[in-house]
Amino acid sequence: MTYVVTDNCIKCKYTDCVEVCPVDCFYEGENMLVIHPDECIDCGVCEPECPAEAIKPDTEPGLEKWLTVNAEYADKWPNLTVKRDPMPEAEKFDGETGKLEKYFSAEAGEGD
Repeated sequence: MTYVVTDNCIKCKYTDCVEVCPVDCFYEGENMLVIHPDECIDCGVCEPECPAEAIKPDTEPGLEKWLTVNAEYADKWPNLTVKRDPMPEAEKFDGETGKLEKYFSAEAGEGD
């Protein structure tokens, strides 16, 4: 098992999770973070730290696409090991639905 970052991170990018990760398995894109599934040790300390509740165990139903997204972009984006400020309008976007379709395409070419 691993943990994955889901769509509620998009346009929020809180990094409280990064600060507590013992193995530095978070990677940063323009609009969101991802977890490298091969580096995650399944300790679970990141999940309760996420103010947007965007981190979930990959065993929850319907998260297969997020496991794929996390794995793909963790190999393309730079590793993040320190807490940073969230995106300026994080509170506005926290909880918005459909963020993958609306905002993620802007990141698709990042790191290519």
